[in-house]
Amino acid sequence: MMRMIQVVSVAAVVFLAGTAGAQVAVKAKLLRTMGPAGDIADGVVVMTDGKIVAVGPAASTAIPAGYKVFEAAVASPGLIDAHSTVGLSGLYNTKHDSDQLERSGPVQPELRALDAYNPLDKLVEYVRSFGVTMIHTGHAPGELISGQTAIFKTVGATAEAALVRSPAAVAVTLTPFGQRSGREAPGTRAKQMAMLRAELIKAQEYRKKLDNVKDEDKKPGRDLRLEMLAGVLYDGVPLLITANRAQDISSVLRLAEEFKVKVWLDSAAEAYVIAAEIKKAGHAVILHPPMARAFGDLENANFESAALLKAAGIDVALQSGYEAYVPKTRVVLFEAAIAAANGLSSRDALATITINAAKVLGVSARVGSLEAGKDGDVAMYDGDMFEYTTHCVGTIVDGKVVFEGKR
Repeated sequence: MMRMIQVVSVAAVVFLAGTAGAQVAVKAKLLRTMGPAGDIADGVVVMTDGKIVAVGPAASTAIPAGYKVFEAAVASPGLIDAHSTVGLSGLYNTKHDSDQLERSGPVQPELRALDAYNPLDKLVEYVRSFGVTMIHTGHAPGELISGQTAIFKTVGATAEAALVRSPAAVAVTLTPFGQRSGREAPGTRAKQMAMLRAELIKAQEYRKKLDNVKDEDKKPGRDLRLEMLAGVLYDGVPLLITANRAQDISSVLRLAEEFKVKVWLDSAAEAYVIAAEIKKAGHAVILHPPMARAFGDLENANFESAALLKAAGIDVALQSGYEAYVPKTRVVLFEAAIAAANGLSSRDALATITINAAKVLGVSARVGSLEAGKDGDVAMYDGDMFEYTTHCVGTIVDGKVVFEGKR
């Protein structure tokens, strides 16, 4: 078992304290860069002031004097959870840490993940201990439009300090969980789609009035709900649409074509059934966790879905998802391991929680691979990342060590 060791003088910066201007390097027996350099045996990553400045073989990549050096058997880019509710749902599954779903109405695009995210929740710390350095999180599936999502680093004392982008998307639910009982709407698939289309049309009309009415006194008053949906229609904010049945995914494709909006297909248990149509439409899939319970509209979930979608040429990222029980999330490292055991190569499985996830979320210029100029986000392990007995021995975010495992 490899261990992390300190090999520089006491003058080095103490990274666990979060000191700014950290100078740190990682040496790994296997460096999985997920970039053009591929896997590097006996590789090195050098980070200065939070950014990667050098990546390469140890024999030809110098580590400047005074840098703090950590060693591991395997190192990779920090892991990216492409969709979760971590930080809105907490570790203890109690009322005080369950802000992931507002039940007062079916249409709530004005709800901001930024206003509900708790960066100090123990669940954030928990996923960080597995090498997760970035999460796309927000309001859970459960209402027709449950709210906004945002992208955060898994460190920071405040939401603003952790924030990468807000809003990231608007969360829509086209599953039975997004339907209401009794005489409340929406109660059927057709009503869900009709209500969603109606809200988008209202947003179109709202934006047109703002743009075309010259008299300021006659312009419509601010409407947070329509402002956000207008952002979807005109400003490129994606709709993150949770849909599992092939018929519901088909409805998403029709909606995207009608309104010319960007869509991230979420969960998408039966996406492999209509993979050709998804590929033609050009939408990415943030696939359900492979180990998600196969019941209800997830009954046709398939361990091989990630491999099938990749074979169809579709951009696929994996997620921890949302569960109704403690701790309400899964760990993407383990989910990718299941995908690796069911048709994906080890590299392609790792890509679903690193570079592919970064590309889908639009943050690949900063994270997702170990390349000079990108953020210093690194995950370190004492063995094969996808072996259950392997441990995360260190997590680095923006060039600072924020977790150390057993040495």
